[in-house]
Amino acid sequence: METIAFRMVLNPGMRDEYERRHNEIWPELVDALHQAGVRDYSIYYDDATHHLFAVLTRTADHTMDELPHLAVMRKWWDYMADLMQTATDHTPLQQPLSRVFRLPGVDALQT
Repeated sequence: METIAFRMVLNPGMRDEYERRHNEIWPELVDALHQAGVRDYSIYYDDATHHLFAVLTRTADHTMDELPHLAVMRKWWDYMADLMQTATDHTPLQQPLSRVFRLPGVDALQT
């Protein structure tokens, strides 16, 4: 398993709508993420900067690189484009984040 983190930017005033849409995430999108190897995915919000901090865990044999080619993923990004910073094709702008600390012994606690 691999954990990755990245940052995105929400447009001001869009937190409630962003959260509402994610609370109603489409089952077919959840299935696509699971099939691509995503095992856990959480998004956090910083009110002061409008930054979204995402962290996900994926399998070693993940196929996340194929997600942008799926119709359901493209449809979701189109649906979310009015709420956040995106490229012209509505792909969310993402800034990868590097881990600088991990609590020692965490692996021993996970089963």
